[in-house]
Amino acid sequence: MHNSVNVYHYLRKLSPAKAREFVLNKLAEYDGNISKTARALNISRNTIRRAKTGPLEDLSRAPKTVKNKTPAWIEDMILNEFERTGYGYKRLSDHLYRAKGVTISPSTVRDILYRHKMKPKKVRTKNKEVRRLYNYAVLEPYEQMQADTKHILDAGALPRDVYENIKRKDLPLYEWNIIDAKTRMRFTAYSYRLNSTLGMIFLLLVIMWLRMHNVRRKIKIRVDNGSEWFSGSSRKRAEMNRILGLFNAEVYNIPPGAKHLMGIIENSHRKDDECFLVPYGNMIKDYIEFLDVAQRWQDKWNKERSNFGVEMGGKTPLEKLEEVHDGLINLNVVNFPVLLLEEVQYIVKSGVLWLTRSHVIKPLFKGGKYLPDRCQFL
Repeated sequence: MHNSVNVYHYLRKLSPAKAREFVLNKLAEYDGNISKTARALNISRNTIRRAKTGPLEDLSRAPKTVKNKTPAWIEDMILNEFERTGYGYKRLSDHLYRAKGVTISPSTVRDILYRHKMKPKKVRTKNKEVRRLYNYAVLEPYEQMQADTKHILDAGALPRDVYENIKRKDLPLYEWNIIDAKTRMRFTAYSYRLNSTLGMIFLLLVIMWLRMHNVRRKIKIRVDNGSEWFSGSSRKRAEMNRILGLFNAEVYNIPPGAKHLMGIIENSHRKDDECFLVPYGNMIKDYIEFLDVAQRWQDKWNKERSNFGVEMGGKTPLEKLEEVHDGLINLNVVNFPVLLLEEVQYIVKSGVLWLTRSHVIKPLFKGGKYLPDRCQFL
């Protein structure tokens, strides 16, 4: 008797169908007597009756009607958008609201994805630890930024028709980006060449734009060891910082092999392909139209596209800036003009040469009669 009890419960854990077959065999041993079989197996008579008259497998316990069930068309939309974008449940919920006008909670999106066994791809560190690039809790807007370039003609990332159109229409070949670590706000320019002169001009353009809009604290810009900056040379870095220091700014490079320190800006390059170059690259006729579309993409990034990075909480860069800025920064800073660097390089170089004359630059660092001396940039 005790052996039968143990066997039944062991089989029940492994397979309900096997357990019910065992019950039916025992029932046959007791000539169909349900009470004797129940006592022998230490189970209820109803359990034996269900095994005798019902299916071997367990019946579904799901309710037959669900009052608050998500409509099938919304479920299909969630699954289709997940397959297309690969977003996690929070970003997908926000995307459905902004792009489709459908309001559905992140937890509902999560449950639907879980039920269909769909998981977003996650990139983890080797030891599974979370790496924070900055102390975001105390970081101020435009205090820490990352700068990088992207080679637009990438045959591995672009469809063949887009690739050929960029070559045929003689469109810019290089994209220059600076991203603020606190707000994820983006500043973009393009060029046909890649060198440190254009790199310096791009840095100066962004820094002067920030100073024009009343960003007063020191600006630090992190770059990789590419030739468009200073190739890791301490001498070239010192030369750059001598000029950038006039604007209370500094550029510094990452250690060799530490590409993860550029994670914020590196992750943005994929979105350039998916949201700008791939859908529009084969329709652009000349570099003027190219810059116009690039401006629209930058505006969408800064004003409309939600970001779910560290401390962002699904806000756009502009919304994040409005939340954390000190009241002094002019919010028009978000409207940085997308430029072709070759068209502005001589203007910027002439301006810098003029500013670096001591009798011109010194008055710019003095406070006015109505401002304390520490207010260097008005």
